[in-house]
Amino acid sequence: MITVPAAALDSLYGLAFGDAFGDRWFRVLRREDGQAGLEARTLPPEPLWRWSDDTAQALVLVRELAEGGGTVDQDRLALRFATAYADDTHRGYGASMHDVLRRIGAGEPWQEVVAGQFGGQGSWGNGAAMRAAPLGAWHSADLDAVAEQAARQGAVSHHHPEAVVAAVAVALAAALATRSRGEPAPARSDFLQAVAERLPDSDVRSGVRVAARMPEHTSVRHAAEVLGSGYRMSGPDTVPYALWCAAGHLDDLHEGLWITVAGRGDIDTTCAIAGGVIAARTGVAALPPAWHAACEPLPPVVTE
Repeated sequence: MITVPAAALDSLYGLAFGDAFGDRWFRVLRREDGQAGLEARTLPPEPLWRWSDDTAQALVLVRELAEGGGTVDQDRLALRFATAYADDTHRGYGASMHDVLRRIGAGEPWQEVVAGQFGGQGSWGNGAAMRAAPLGAWHSADLDAVAEQAARQGAVSHHHPEAVVAAVAVALAAALATRSRGEPAPARSDFLQAVAERLPDSDVRSGVRVAARMPEHTSVRHAAEVLGSGYRMSGPDTVPYALWCAAGHLDDLHEGLWITVAGRGDIDTTCAIAGGVIAARTGVAALPPAWHAACEPLPPVVTE
């Protein structure tokens, strides 16, 4: 067991705030006055913002890194995910992940389980990406290690290459945000291009490149329509938009999350990704006291 780097903890907490904040809006936006509340930036009324599977799996990943000295043991991580799921199945896990984690928990080899999903192509969902930001912050000094470890953790639950590349993209963004601490924030286009340059040829890379070329005056609605804000819950349809939101607000977690949720879609996950990336640079201390009071606290990340 080793000490968790401060930036990785900051990223984890930012991810949890984004996840819990975004998850509250699913209920609010079903109401007739939901859109008006979003436009007025009225905080969701629930007294406790519970985080979802995004944060639950990010916690597992950070604990795996702590126990593994910063590296991912895929067999152990798969069992950790399955155990966390069995301990609390009501965190909003996707339909396919219920099947995957139950089968892994029952003793089936994770490689066979995830490779058999969706007719053998594997899931290209956004679940591998939603939890990846703290890993990027952890390994920020070595971008090759970021890409390698992000891919390793992603493959444990998502066999499809696009899902794995999506996880790598988020981890790289968090690493670059961490590396920029104490310096002026990079321009959005430069930041996104730096992420895209390290990605293999893929729909995710194409999406991040499109995001990098968007004019500064691009509206949230237009960005969400062009890039996709997670309605398909896939890596390519989620990550470019979430990174576009984060890259434009690297000095302001609060504003970044309000902007991200305005794109609607899979809002707990887009906000988790954006929160994890931004907080890797800023931390979470500047969030309003009302947010700190409302968000479900995290359990201890590591125990001796």
